[in-house]
Amino acid sequence: MDEFDRQYAEFKQLIKQKTPEQALSMIRLFGMSEELARRIGERHQQETIEVRERRQPGSVVRNNRRTWYVGPQEGDRCWPALQGLLGGTGWDAASLRGLDDASTKVVSMLDHPLEKEFSTRGLVVGYVQSGKTTNFTALIAKAADAGYKFFIVLAGMHNGLRRQTQLRLQDQLVDQVVDQWHALTGPDGDFEPPHGNPAAFFAQSNGQHVLCVVKKNVPRLRKLKNWLEKAPDYLKNCPTLIIDDEADQASVASKTTNPLIREIIDLFPRGGYVGYTATPFANLLIDPSSEDLYPRDFIVNLPKPEGHFGTEVLFGRQPIAGEDPDDAPDGYDMIRTVPYEEIPLVRPGRDELEQFVPEIAGALRDSVLYFWLATAARRYRGTGNPHSTMLVHTSVNTTVHESFKAPLEDLRSEIASLVELGDEATLDGLRAMWRRETGRVAADEFGEEATSFDGLLKHLPAVLADCRVILDNSTSVERLDYESGPVTAIAVGGNTLSRGLTLEGLVVSYFVRGASTYDTLLQMGRWFGFRKGYADLPRVWMTDDLRDWFRHIATVESEMRRDIDRYLVEDETPLTFAVRLRSHPALRITAATKMRDAIRASSSYGGQRVQTRYFHAHDAEWLRGNQNAARDLLDDALRLDGARHEDLAARGRPGRHLLRNVSHASVLRFLDSYRFHEKSIDCDTRLIREYIERRTRTGNGGSLRRWNVAVVGNAPTGSADTRYEFVPGVAVDRIVRAKQKTGDPAAADIKTLMNPIDAGVDLDLEKWVGQKITEDMLKQARQAQSPDTGLLVLYPIDRTSPTRRKERLPLDAVEHVIGVGMVFPVPRGEDTRVEWFSADLSGVVPDDDLDALPEEDLAAALYEEQL
Repeated sequence: MDEFDRQYAEFKQLIKQKTPEQALSMIRLFGMSEELARRIGERHQQETIEVRERRQPGSVVRNNRRTWYVGPQEGDRCWPALQGLLGGTGWDAASLRGLDDASTKVVSMLDHPLEKEFSTRGLVVGYVQSGKTTNFTALIAKAADAGYKFFIVLAGMHNGLRRQTQLRLQDQLVDQVVDQWHALTGPDGDFEPPHGNPAAFFAQSNGQHVLCVVKKNVPRLRKLKNWLEKAPDYLKNCPTLIIDDEADQASVASKTTNPLIREIIDLFPRGGYVGYTATPFANLLIDPSSEDLYPRDFIVNLPKPEGHFGTEVLFGRQPIAGEDPDDAPDGYDMIRTVPYEEIPLVRPGRDELEQFVPEIAGALRDSVLYFWLATAARRYRGTGNPHSTMLVHTSVNTTVHESFKAPLEDLRSEIASLVELGDEATLDGLRAMWRRETGRVAADEFGEEATSFDGLLKHLPAVLADCRVILDNSTSVERLDYESGPVTAIAVGGNTLSRGLTLEGLVVSYFVRGASTYDTLLQMGRWFGFRKGYADLPRVWMTDDLRDWFRHIATVESEMRRDIDRYLVEDETPLTFAVRLRSHPALRITAATKMRDAIRASSSYGGQRVQTRYFHAHDAEWLRGNQNAARDLLDDALRLDGARHEDLAARGRPGRHLLRNVSHASVLRFLDSYRFHEKSIDCDTRLIREYIERRTRTGNGGSLRRWNVAVVGNAPTGSADTRYEFVPGVAVDRIVRAKQKTGDPAAADIKTLMNPIDAGVDLDLEKWVGQKITEDMLKQARQAQSPDTGLLVLYPIDRTSPTRRKERLPLDAVEHVIGVGMVFPVPRGEDTRVEWFSADLSGVVPDDDLDALPEEDLAAALYEEQL
């Protein structure tokens, strides 16, 4: 180490006792040359910039915030101890490096603990069951090493989660460097004011870091506030960090909890508040101009950890704007359907509560049997988490939970006896189930060991003997306890199992609990997380509606995270951009009280490509109606609009016809008669129609007043068996689009209708011959050649559509199917709304700032509501 490096290392140690500005002043006072001090200051500034601008995790930071933390230093104790502990419990080098980078970035966004006064507001967005607790444990460890002294963790609303968090922090922080910590709370109970004067208590802590883990419970928070108020002198000089776990729950728009949290924050003149959540919808809709918990200083978007089972992994999602539909994940074949007619068997009506006894039949019986088989397979493999859990969540009512215990235990006893006796019918049924499930999800796809039925059968009797039925709710005495050895359990519960709490070794979920908001529904998905050693085995039983809702939420999540990353690139801040949250016809984004300050935000079909994906394959009237709509569109285009008809076979593209200069009136008539499947959320007739009408009334000479309409099929073979004629002179051979195996039988899902090149069927793409045409190329070409003209493409799909692909099935529709794709040019200066919501930034953004943004930018459109 040369002399400069040595002095720079000493400067970084000095930053633990002084702010960077104070440290630079001090080294100058002690005789360091101005040139050397300048070089040290520049190097430190460069390192802070490198931390702030790391691509992972993505972040958006308030302007003019000074960053100071550049990572762990020699002499630190809490972070090295945590790092060593995690490394010794199976964390690989890459995962530890990701945790190190993410926590360093968040610490760098806090204020220096020795600043005279500060009040930070930040938000860290993770994924459900993705290790957020470990991330904020690392944040606490590094902040403690850097000089923060008092740490308050708001650990959800239930005793189970508070206890779980306390035990984690006790093990990973306090017990690793005992002389550094004093815990105000323990695993049992919650915060209770220590005896005596709090000032004396803090004095006796002798400079140790103080840790308090408390529920977001009004009496507990009030006790904490009243106790802290008795030590104002200590609090005045105490750098404090408040971590709000599940920050969207109770903290936002609550009448009592929210004010109490803010009053506790205000007790600390030097305090930081950082919320952690996987469902930040409510947090992102807070009024930024109020003295509330809006993350005005920074938002950090944690990357999805490798091996994490998230929403889109299980359920898939719709393509988002600018994305090739083939790149949108479909989700693994792990979701099983609970028929609607079985719901009364597991969830009583209002008048049936007291006498209700659930029937363990149909999908519920299948799910329980599969759980035992999968657990036996895991024991055969001998890898991964030693616990194995099944979740049964049908109702929030504790009486309903209690009603499940006896029937489930009866089933366990019955199956255990039959297996022990070697009952042939029982074993044949279990073998067929195992063969069916392992055939749908192959173990080698996940790098797991394929397990035969005969292999797992040796372990099945022990699994049945060990399995317990545990009721975990607000009134139950026996709770899930993973601390006393391996657990095999069917957990029946409601709210206590629906947020924050980790169900160790969760394999199977049976879930038919209704919910009306994104965040509540997503948090109930305890099946998200890590499944090392059994990644092929998880299954979820739910209704088709719930599956579709989770798929929609996966799309919303993806768009939300893309917004955060997008504005990172565009150098926006939490006070100059608002994340957009797509609405849903049957779900609210979050509770109505949490949306009271939200505004209808703006987005656009501009530059997007939408296409039909779902069809009512067995509804002949529906299919024939769409055939007639397509025929009428082409007839109107040729007869009324005088559209110019081009048979593209002459240009070397047989099986394609193009009608140029079709009126928007003809397109609107088509939209009035063509029926999109209700699951095709992007293809909302009302929103598309409103969008076109507004574009035709505004813009440069009337954007979208003229359209090109294309027909895309296969090259004609001359066979009447494959030919489809729309109108005389416009005929092609039908295309084949097989449906996916997974999904609702009433909604044939073909996934992708349009070949990407079809989105440019009306454009000259000669200069890109031989290259793979991308979405960006097509947008660029459309902007240059047809900036005001929309494209509508019709596809005649063969009703049978046979397939040899193992992941697909023949379409088997009762009539030929008409698919529709629409391509919208990027608008030149104005756009119109579809239904999204965002925070209202009008109270914090000066009107002059709008002039600096491109008019077509989505961020600018957010403010149009206020103009």
